[in-house]
Amino acid sequence: MDVQDIEQIYNQLQGQAQQTAQALQTLGNKLQTAANNGDQQAREWSLDLRELALSFRDEQNQVANLLQALHGSLANQAQQIQQQPEAAPTPQQGGGFLGNLLNSGFAQSIEAGAGFGIGDDLIKKLF
Repeated sequence: MDVQDIEQIYNQLQGQAQQTAQALQTLGNKLQTAANNGDQQAREWSLDLRELALSFRDEQNQVANLLQALHGSLANQAQQIQQQPEAAPTPQQGGGFLGNLLNSGFAQSIEAGAGFGIGDDLIKKLF
């Protein structure tokens, strides 16, 4: 697996999270419309959907935490390699898989704390 593969998988994961968020928002809007029209079951289902959305958000936060931990570990390894007294280029200087990964868009997103989960904004929109 190379850096491009990791970038592609990460982008797919982001895209899937966005599709899931959109589907939840669409369903939430439909349920809200039905509840506003007096459908008591729709109100109950809307509350169930809220719980589901909160569970998805928590899951996505855990995935983000895992990715940030992996990035931190790779960055620490790169720093240790960089401190070794060798004449070879260090990973941070663009050499090899580790350097390419740490300088990739994936790593920059993770380092910046970018999430791809459902987030509080969606929860607020749904309810």
